[in-house]
Amino acid sequence: MIKGFFLSLFFLVLSCNPITEHPYGFYYWKTHLHLDNTEQKALEKSTLPELYTRYFDVDKIDGKFQPIASITKDTLSKISKNIVPVVFITNRSFINIPEKEVPFLAKQIHQLICKKNTELGISSFKEIQIDCDWTAGTQKDYFRFLKILSEISKKEVTSTLRLHQVRDRQKMGVPPVTKVYLMCYSTSSPLENSTRNSILDISLLKSYLSDLQKYPIKNISVALPIYSWGIITNHLGKHKLINSLSSADLDKEGLKKISSIEAVVERNGFYFGFYLNQGFHIKIEEISKNQLEEAVDFLEKKITNFPIIYYQLNSKFVEHHKTLL
Repeated sequence: MIKGFFLSLFFLVLSCNPITEHPYGFYYWKTHLHLDNTEQKALEKSTLPELYTRYFDVDKIDGKFQPIASITKDTLSKISKNIVPVVFITNRSFINIPEKEVPFLAKQIHQLICKKNTELGISSFKEIQIDCDWTAGTQKDYFRFLKILSEISKKEVTSTLRLHQVRDRQKMGVPPVTKVYLMCYSTSSPLENSTRNSILDISLLKSYLSDLQKYPIKNISVALPIYSWGIITNHLGKHKLINSLSSADLDKEGLKKISSIEAVVERNGFYFGFYLNQGFHIKIEEISKNQLEEAVDFLEKKITNFPIIYYQLNSKFVEHHKTLL
């Protein structure tokens, strides 16, 4: 009886940490592909064979498609995973797009991906992931773009999927792909005056994904956040983001902590590479292990056997979540 009790307790403890049971990998979202020792070790430890790497963004500026912030690579870096090119395209690129420009855009993006592969020393790849926050007004042209890109590239073209695109799928449509990446972060704007955690609000996640199990595409990977940032508010109530700040950064001379995640600037000066005035307010948004586990526990009730892609591979974020990664 005692032995059976301890065995039951052992399995109960294991079941309380569902997040570690899923294969996982990372997004890489910097403009220079170079991994430090911490990032390299985390990548090698990850259990998916891919590294989802942002190659460039595409925006429409003055009526022309423009690639932005294309990635470069340190020639000394050795990447132990298969790189999946990820391209972010602004939704406005598809607003009122002429019919003939859709295949033109697909061709140009494919050519730039191939060029980047040559520069990065990548001889083969199987997948292209497109990240776009499409809307009801742009879905027709975006979906056509996905089909054409697949035909041109002869690769598996996949798409990201945001929470509102799940909830409002009747209006937003379902992309013509066999695999999607559910983006479970950036659940609201960090620049709003809100008490919500804009990186991941669990109650909002559950509301938007209440019938995720009915989504027509069943091959779903889940993107979860491990990043953090600081929201700076000035005397006029205007906000600015400083990426990668954590609560530990508030223990700094010149700052007065008013809670575990908030501080006030006590004197003018440079902080975290920015000049901040006395009285400016700093609020940290970061994600805890408990939040991630609660998100995974909820998702497991809706879908099964999903891989997790953490956003993003960064030594500071990896160190903060080292009990999971």
